[in-house]
Amino acid sequence: MLRRVVFNQKGGVGKSTISVNLAAAAAQAGRRVLVVDLDPQGNASRYLLGDALESATPTLAGFFDQVLNFSLYAKPTSAFVHPTPFAGLSVMVSDPEIAELEGKLESRHKIYKLREALAELAGDFDEAWIDTPPALNFFTLSALIAADGCLIPFDCDAFSRHALLSLIGRVDEIRADHNAGLAIEGIVVNQFQPRASLPVRMVEELAEQGLPLLPTRLSSSVKVRESHERSVPLPFLDARHKLAVEFTSLYADLAGTRA
Repeated sequence: MLRRVVFNQKGGVGKSTISVNLAAAAAQAGRRVLVVDLDPQGNASRYLLGDALESATPTLAGFFDQVLNFSLYAKPTSAFVHPTPFAGLSVMVSDPEIAELEGKLESRHKIYKLREALAELAGDFDEAWIDTPPALNFFTLSALIAADGCLIPFDCDAFSRHALLSLIGRVDEIRADHNAGLAIEGIVVNQFQPRASLPVRMVEELAEQGLPLLPTRLSSSVKVRESHERSVPLPFLDARHKLAVEFTSLYADLAGTRA
């Protein structure tokens, strides 16, 4: 199972939207796909399940609680996987309670448990997409340790540009200390406006620095708000829409990086 994490310490850069829509593009390509929502806000979970999220149990809070408390009757990792309304796409749902467990998990050195859990599911899925909180905390580190590849969203903002080298340095540090196989598969340019001079100049400057920009840019579009509101990823909502096509193309870019 190929495991990818979408990582950025800055909030509002589209991590959940990118994670879910690339997972949807993978599912449409015939892959068996799992989304792992490690953000206590649960945006990826709601995006995939809508109102059905309220009855989706057990959640990742139950998984991490089980990690902390040994039981003879522990649930298998597969019990925490829920189907979505979309063919080939499943989710491990988040829960605000996981934030309350973070300190205990960190103090008891449970940082490798997510990697072990995904290894248990390797026969059931072709890919896992891991959505992370906007912080370099226990859950984000767990994801980076569990992943084969890392995507870094960039939303054509000056603050995001200044943070990129630091983010890449963080990934290099995780690779050196915990996960030698972790690769930065690329920077995802999000909210791109090709007719606006500032985003174009920023992207050109990043390319000149030799940073690993993925070739497909994701446009700014109000269609994504409709996608969120209806809890339907864009490739399933309107496969011919420009942004849906871009997500499909971006997924193909990633397949090329693994060729």
